[in-house]
Amino acid sequence: MTTATGSSTGTYSPKPGAAPLTRMIAAQAALETKMLLRNGEQLLLTVVIPTLLLVLFSSVDIVDTGAGKAVDFLTPGVLALAVMSTAFTGQAIATGFERRYGVLKRLASSPLPRWALMTAKTVSVLVTEVLQVILLTVIAFALGWSPHGNPLAVLVLLVLGTAAFSGLGLLMAGTLKAEATLAAANLVFLLLLVGGGVIVPLDKFPSGAQDVLGLLPISALSDGLRDVLQHGAGMPWGDAGILAVWAVVALAAAGKFFRWE
Repeated sequence: MTTATGSSTGTYSPKPGAAPLTRMIAAQAALETKMLLRNGEQLLLTVVIPTLLLVLFSSVDIVDTGAGKAVDFLTPGVLALAVMSTAFTGQAIATGFERRYGVLKRLASSPLPRWALMTAKTVSVLVTEVLQVILLTVIAFALGWSPHGNPLAVLVLLVLGTAAFSGLGLLMAGTLKAEATLAAANLVFLLLLVGGGVIVPLDKFPSGAQDVLGLLPISALSDGLRDVLQHGAGMPWGDAGILAVWAVVALAAAGKFFRWE
């Protein structure tokens, strides 16, 4: 029989130390995803609004979407909107309030490195987007959607769009106060919904405005997905390039200016 002060070690000896990094990231990502899916406001942005827009504008002739079925035009734009709602709007608001209430400060002092925390948030965003894409795709097929094009090109555009919007969301959340982030993120969401080619084609705007609006990440993602899924084009390199520039600049700015307190 051994004692606590004896030279031998008992069966239930403690083994202090942090868990493996991959396990910590996976656990934090699972927690982030659960919190997002349990938040009513986030579900409104990420699921309800894109779904309602797709069903409403595909079923009712409100906006002139050009030749062909309305759902073929609308589905790529709504997929782009879903990416923006999760990677930008939802992430900016959630991270902004986590920063305000000191959650990020406490997590930053834990064994989980800061970069690993951001990785976990990114994984959570990707998981949510996968669920969004599956849901919207099923609804679009039920409405008569007929997609074309290369799935790999669609995947590349979605990844670039996620990176661009994540960088912008983290930049906003890490530099503005939580209340300002809440107001600004929702305002940007509404403005880009109207002027980003999601529901209303860009050619309905004045020619001068089209050139400016076409450089926005939501416009590049919407148009790129539309070129592939509606028109069967290959990789839309112009739109992909715009998204890549936004992603690099936004992520670099977020990494430099993000304040944890």
